[in-house]
Amino acid sequence: MTSGRVTVYFAALLARTEDGWEASDTELDDVETLSDLTDLAREATAGSAEDDTVLVFIEQEGAWFGVVRVDGEEDPRIYVSDAAAAARSSYGEILLTDEMLGREPGTDDPGVDLDALDLDGTEDGEPAASDAVPDTADDDDTGDTSGEAAPAGPLGDSGLMADLGVPEKELLALEPGDALSDIAEILGAAEVLEAVR
Repeated sequence: MTSGRVTVYFAALLARTEDGWEASDTELDDVETLSDLTDLAREATAGSAEDDTVLVFIEQEGAWFGVVRVDGEEDPRIYVSDAAAAARSSYGEILLTDEMLGREPGTDDPGVDLDALDLDGTEDGEPAASDAVPDTADDDDTGDTSGEAAPAGPLGDSGLMADLGVPEKELLALEPGDALSDIAEILGAAEVLEAVR
């Protein structure tokens, strides 16, 4: 039974500075969009070099983890270990952008998003099922369709930390729970990350 169980999240910023990695835990209560999260990451290196790298770690205990990399003013790079699990989380939804999910910006109906994805190479001219309810809706006895548009498994830029010593293959092999500690170990930042856990 999981009744009464509290979902545990962990979020931290890991900033690379001239003196090495610095970690700080972070509250995501006021973060509603990826833009908010990116601004939060950039504030972590305010006053230092503009091109400093900041990694934002977000983890839902045992379910999924995400890493957002912000390099100066460049667009953030995002990796999520399990998009379907993250889509059921308010924090995960921040990371799963329309672009990552292959949907038009502002589309709210996940059933439509599935039909809009060109996963099987079909022609774009095929009729959209925008007015139809997906057949799988009848089998869903929870009524929660928030994760339908996100594929199960990893999504995003799996090479976002390759230049930092975490190759794509290794990142894809990491399991939620130990992943963030494993990444920090490779980066040489295990102690500073553990200090804010």
